[in-house]
Amino acid sequence: MTTLGLIGSGNIGGTVARLAIAAGLDVVVSNSRGPETLVGLVQELGDRARAGTTDEAAQDGDIVVVAIPLRAYPDVPVEPLAGKLVLETLNYYPQRDGVFPELDSGAATSSELVQRHLAGARLVKAFNNIYWAHLLNYARPSGASDRSALPIAGDDPAAREEATRLLDRLGWDAVDAGTLADSWRFEPGTPAYGAPYMADPSVGIAGLATDPGTTAPAEKVRDALAAAGR
Repeated sequence: MTTLGLIGSGNIGGTVARLAIAAGLDVVVSNSRGPETLVGLVQELGDRARAGTTDEAAQDGDIVVVAIPLRAYPDVPVEPLAGKLVLETLNYYPQRDGVFPELDSGAATSSELVQRHLAGARLVKAFNNIYWAHLLNYARPSGASDRSALPIAGDDPAAREEATRLLDRLGWDAVDAGTLADSWRFEPGTPAYGAPYMADPSVGIAGLATDPGTTAPAEKVRDALAAAGR
């Protein structure tokens, strides 16, 4: 049985955990505040879930999802993730994370920074461009006519294929956006960030929390990625 480790169990991490449980996976949830703060989430998730430290989530997860603020990426444990598929959801918000000159200049993407830190991991960017409620509410079984897609990026083609299989199990198609250097195409401020999943994208990102969401098939996501400018 595959176990998904969650480093970060907020809106996105918690939602991925819910989708994983619904798909029949085991999960280990963690956050920076300690397992005792996750009792309610574990009770909601049921018998397939348990809370642990971030080290335990990294060690015990066959696949690990990192869903934390970008500023905290240096705290992610390195050795337990060597060789593993790691999906990271991190977005750069200078007002929250502080200034990263490499990101401001375009010399690197946030995913490339995380990959440098997790040098032995097989990193794929995913889940970062969608509001958590849309991620939860628009998951569909494989083959459903109203299935939506999420973009992914990673330097290892085999890791991208493995991530695609995981997304499929969680209820989503995947659109391959290329390498980690290409992941800027679905970072904040691009056409692929949030808008494809909004019923009324004209209200902007400020309206995400009240937007009911809509389907975003793979072609719609590809078009948004192609429209991105740097």
